[in-house]
Amino acid sequence: MTKDYKQITGDINQYIGELRSLAPETMKGFSAMAKAATDDGVLDKKTKELIALAIGVAARCDGCIGFHAKAARKLGATREEVAETLGMTIYLGGGPALMYAADALRAYDQFGEG
Repeated sequence: MTKDYKQITGDINQYIGELRSLAPETMKGFSAMAKAATDDGVLDKKTKELIALAIGVAARCDGCIGFHAKAARKLGATREEVAETLGMTIYLGGGPALMYAADALRAYDQFGEG
């Protein structure tokens, strides 16, 4: 079964919107934390998104993989940079990380499709 990361993130976005209505303070706090964590600092946004993608793979989180693959692509990460990042994830996470790393590369490719 091939995962469609555009579909996965679209489906999740719908319910994130509902959570914004149902738990607005929690979602405001999460959004503030996300902005603070992802803003340029010593590390640039692209590097931070590559780190987030690696963590998504390690956590086996399809939504995380989708959202961070999309963001990394938008920030100019190359396929080679994604692959090298995933190599570190595979090294530290073994076989299970390899399976999700392959999916992360698929997600990156899918967000490049029109």
